[in-house]
Amino acid sequence: MKSAPDDTRKSLRRLAERIRARRTVNLFLKQPVSRKLILDAIEVARWAPNHHVTEPWHFYLLGKETIAKSVELTRQIVTERKGQKKGDFKAEAAAERPGWLVVSCVRSTDDLKQQEDYASCCCAIQNLMLYLSEAGLASKWSTGAITRDQRFFDLLGIDSDKAFIAGLIFYGYPKITPQQKRREVSAITSELP
Repeated sequence: MKSAPDDTRKSLRRLAERIRARRTVNLFLKQPVSRKLILDAIEVARWAPNHHVTEPWHFYLLGKETIAKSVELTRQIVTERKGQKKGDFKAEAAAERPGWLVVSCVRSTDDLKQQEDYASCCCAIQNLMLYLSEAGLASKWSTGAITRDQRFFDLLGIDSDKAFIAGLIFYGYPKITPQQKRREVSAITSELP
């Protein structure tokens, strides 16, 4: 049975509002997040479009011990590049992020397949973040230096010859949700005859 046009419009408005309301958040409350909620978000994430149904992603849900080691690795990496003061600052900020989830993507020697698989992983991450947003959580998708450092791959048990990290997703309940705006549709759209 088809939805009534009014129901469809309401549903589309709600979806548009959710997409527009999702924000990258840097400050989180110290409130635990249900593991089941994150697993439910991963279940939804895996329904992202992907060419030939390759399912190139793998999700690593980090526990307290691995997060603590990752925070110290963040300190090391930033200190090596930018000095102790900046390393300490970045580590303190990282330690404030309650949830950590890493999404890896299978490597391919075929450039087109690699591009398609990476695009699919990005879609999966967006699905995950929208699900979390609908549940009242906030997230931040990071591709910072730690995501390219072999020590992080080793810590997580990822074979860097077979996969790369598409994103490190920090999540939790937001302390502050920033406001944002985008350019008008007319500024980013070309209609061709």
